[in-house]
Amino acid sequence: MNLKGRDFISTQDWSKEELIAALDKSAELKEKFKKGIPHRELQDKTNFLIFFDKSTRTRNSFEAGMTQLGGHAHFIESQTSQIAHGESPKDMGIILSSYGHGIAIRHDLVPGEGNRYMREVAKWADKPVYNMQCDVDHPFQMMADLMTIREIFGSNLQGKKIAVSWAYAPSYAKPMSVPQGLIMLMTRFGMDVVLAHPPEYTLMDEPMAHAKQNAAENGGSFTVVDSMDEAFKDADIVYPKSWGIQSLFGEPEKALEISKKYKNWICDEDKMKLTKPNSIYMHCLPADRGYEVTDAVIDGPHSVIYQEAENRLHTAKGIMALTM
Repeated sequence: MNLKGRDFISTQDWSKEELIAALDKSAELKEKFKKGIPHRELQDKTNFLIFFDKSTRTRNSFEAGMTQLGGHAHFIESQTSQIAHGESPKDMGIILSSYGHGIAIRHDLVPGEGNRYMREVAKWADKPVYNMQCDVDHPFQMMADLMTIREIFGSNLQGKKIAVSWAYAPSYAKPMSVPQGLIMLMTRFGMDVVLAHPPEYTLMDEPMAHAKQNAAENGGSFTVVDSMDEAFKDADIVYPKSWGIQSLFGEPEKALEISKKYKNWICDEDKMKLTKPNSIYMHCLPADRGYEVTDAVIDGPHSVIYQEAENRLHTAKGIMALTM
């Protein structure tokens, strides 16, 4: 399977076979990393990392990954580049792809902007464009999540129940891309995906439509409920996290005020008792401890957050190695 030159902007853009090939490559590189076996598959190659938002795991997984693959990653903060003066995505795509071998972008805070911007860059770039998180999807996080689930439950996930739930957080109105990415990807692998949220926290129409179609085509199910308890009941995997109100991303204070009505949407020990005995708790991090989740859960026996976070490195490497 030749994936050289392919963009990775949404998992929905790749076939299941291509996604599995990327997971296989990620597993291969993870084993080599653990054993200290050199794997400089991108020697002398350059990836430009453009950030419109803050990052810890994403930036470091891409920078470390490029170094371990023998290449180099350039960190570019949008506000300290000519992007802040209005340089077009066309010019960025043409020029940076002539300087190196890949362009990765994080642009996730404004609904309707990030994904469109990335696809415009990709239209003009002649090298792969990677989505480090946009308003619609967070595909590298999703691949790390899927890799983690497969490591724990095996490759046949048919009938496994995953609860993707909103949870309260007072910090800021977080992007919708993680829950949207989860419902799109996990439905492609035959899982029973349950989305739970208060009435104000609906997701974008397109990811919802993809989730419904994916479930129908792959033998799983996709349902939406308004109760965290209902979503958690008999779940194999729980993924509770906060996200913002689509219509209020320009009014964060108003959105955070509304969220206070739902402080009881927290992942605690009582909610975990509703799940299956061998269930796992997942989160893309950083989690708002004491709000989204209690310390007893995130630091407890169900939690796989560190395995999940580590896999961000390996999936980034796997996809870059296959495409760059």
